[in-house]
Amino acid sequence: MALMDFIKKQFIDILQWTEEGDGTLAWRFPMAGMEIQNGGTLVVRESQMAIFVNEGQVADVFGPGTYKLTTQTLPVLTYLKNWDKLFESPFKSDVYFFSTRQQIDQKWGTPQPITIRDKDFGAVRLRAFGNYAFRIADPKLFHTEISGTRESYPVADLEGQLRGMVLQNISNAIAGSGLPFLDLAANQVMFADALTKELAPIFAKLGILIESLTVQNVSLPEELQKILDQKIGMGMVGNDMAKFMQYQTAQAIPKFAEASGGGSGIAGDAMGLGAGVALGQVLAQNLAQGLQTPVAPAAGAAAAAGAAPVGVKPEDVMATLEKLGELKSKGILTQEEFDAKKAELLKKLV
Repeated sequence: MALMDFIKKQFIDILQWTEEGDGTLAWRFPMAGMEIQNGGTLVVRESQMAIFVNEGQVADVFGPGTYKLTTQTLPVLTYLKNWDKLFESPFKSDVYFFSTRQQIDQKWGTPQPITIRDKDFGAVRLRAFGNYAFRIADPKLFHTEISGTRESYPVADLEGQLRGMVLQNISNAIAGSGLPFLDLAANQVMFADALTKELAPIFAKLGILIESLTVQNVSLPEELQKILDQKIGMGMVGNDMAKFMQYQTAQAIPKFAEASGGGSGIAGDAMGLGAGVALGQVLAQNLAQGLQTPVAPAAGAAAAAGAAPVGVKPEDVMATLEKLGELKSKGILTQEEFDAKKAELLKKLV
């Protein structure tokens, strides 16, 4: 009886893989010195593929199905073994199974902001994150390039490499999409499609197919986001100088309140806010009136002699120009907006 048990252990009648748990991409059937029986059965389940490897060389590849192992079902192995007729004895070969189901919810994200060139803002540093799904599409290529002769190959051993590929190609994807940052953040599906297009041929070299990719968020670092908020605010103001001064004063109120102590409690904050708004309105009204005041007839000679018009002081104009210059250097005003406001102010000095 012991002899029969020993003999049975030397031959394999059925080759199959029942996946246990998640995350295994490749698995080698345990031979343990045994041989495959002539006419044995190979069972490849849906979402699996299998390959036979003879002395380190990939032979036959099998998709889902049940196969009786003969020279007809193993043509490449038959050639490598130099079987010139139906083989009758057991044979040795390594058999690897591969999971071809989707590996979903693989995370990717930028650990540090990446710098891109944007047609609206120039150089921009942004962050992005999302997830993707992939599957093994070419088990022969995946075996030769990635998993090799290991007993098993888990997803965890590959995810770092794939994540690095995603991050490496973000800049190319953004450039390929042709979208400025503001449109990019609003069209994350288009961004994801562009990134998928960049990654597809790179993943294919590893025998992997990228099934889907999502971009869940695109954002700027905090300091750049503040500048963008100011830019958006100025866009709403437009070329109205009075509104411009009101906007700048409103932006300065929190800093003014913080520097002066802001009173006590909520009441103090409210008083500081009210005073700041009132001050902003007065300054804006005075400046607007000064810029719009016509030259009096009596002052015509003085104006011809180079004096400034009544109501507009040269030092006030210069101070305003310096402020506009600071806004331009911070990216809040474009060169065109700065030039327009500069020309408008300088006309008042002529």
